[in-house]
Amino acid sequence: MERSKVFAPQEHRRIERAVVKLLNSQPDFLSPRTAESTRAVGDAIQNILSEQFQTLLGKHCAEYSAQFARRAMADLAFKDCDGFYHVVDVKTHRLGTQFNMPNLTSVERLARFYEDDHNYFVLLLVKYAVTDVRFRAEEVHFVPIEFLSWDCLTLGALGWGQVQIANANVIKVNEGYSRRKWMLQLCDALLEFYPREIGKVKERIEHFKRVRSAWENKPED
Repeated sequence: MERSKVFAPQEHRRIERAVVKLLNSQPDFLSPRTAESTRAVGDAIQNILSEQFQTLLGKHCAEYSAQFARRAMADLAFKDCDGFYHVVDVKTHRLGTQFNMPNLTSVERLARFYEDDHNYFVLLLVKYAVTDVRFRAEEVHFVPIEFLSWDCLTLGALGWGQVQIANANVIKVNEGYSRRKWMLQLCDALLEFYPREIGKVKERIEHFKRVRSAWENKPED
């Protein structure tokens, strides 16, 4: 299968370095109030990237958009000169926090999106530190989801299931990994995940049968 040239090793690493440089070149953009809020910092980072990421892509960008609803699959998207369409999910992680399990995407939505081999679902993860109100980007990952090892991913129970990063402090990238192999691993993981969820639902049904029975035996008010 032909692949997007954006994810040739030298190119996606160049973009990662450019993101770090861009963010660290910004005038101070945090106030004492926003510096305390990981969500406010994340929104500020996303706004900067939405406005300037097209420039960082350079020759790879034929079409670009950063206008998406909050619940959309993408925070920004671009089509490259070879016709590959990339939707980019911007995530941020504040270093020093103990645990963070961000959702990436619905398994059902991803499966439909990847029916077209020209589509890429891409993670743009910014790891950063804040000292007082001073922001510093420390590390960036810009990779398609299939480059993420299942050693650092898990599944959440929302809807059909959500691919999640198990711990944002630990990101394992398999450079150039096969999409076919990754999607087969996703299917295998789901075929183990769903029966466990069925077992949980059965337990919940039995629990609320007991709750209902207890309420039936109570006298009327």
